[in-house]
Amino acid sequence: MPRVSEEHLQRRRQQILDAAQLCFARKGFFDTSMQDVFAESGLSAGAVYRYFKSKNEIVAALASQTIVPVRAVLVESARADPLPTPAELIRIVAEEVIRHSGPDGVVRLAPQAWALAMINDDIGDFVHTNMHSIREVWREYADRMVAHDWLPPDTDTDAVAKTFLSLLPGFILQHLILGDVEPEAIGRGIDALMPLRARATADRE
Repeated sequence: MPRVSEEHLQRRRQQILDAAQLCFARKGFFDTSMQDVFAESGLSAGAVYRYFKSKNEIVAALASQTIVPVRAVLVESARADPLPTPAELIRIVAEEVIRHSGPDGVVRLAPQAWALAMINDDIGDFVHTNMHSIREVWREYADRMVAHDWLPPDTDTDAVAKTFLSLLPGFILQHLILGDVEPEAIGRGIDALMPLRARATADRE
């Protein structure tokens, strides 16, 4: 009997994850059953359990993918030449969030994964790793801002990175729940806030 190729195994595993993503995006992690995943994937229970022993294992695997496309765009843009302004970069990232947050979009899983991360250590490990990696990209961007004289040489770029990262979950939640915030609005907000340092320095002088 011929051995199943690694490529086939990976395709089948991704087939299960894609089906689970659709189920979770529509019904949520808690209300989705393994029966839902079997039906959506078109696979038998035995076929699915060959790859994932439980729903929690599927959730953990998907938790590592929720922000992957957004992070990829952030990395590309933060390292681009010429360097985008903060307003431009935030707008680019926000537009990518919207592209992946439709009814079946993977970004819709992110808030669910964040909530589970606080009570499930396995999922928490994936979410922690993802968030930390995104924060490192923002720190790299902040370092480039210093190199471009957009920020003072003694700027705490770690603090800047933590602040930039705080904007992403806020935009995701506003977009998914309130539905009345657009990337252009976030860009205008950043543009409005950036001159504050110059005005504050002038006031002190």
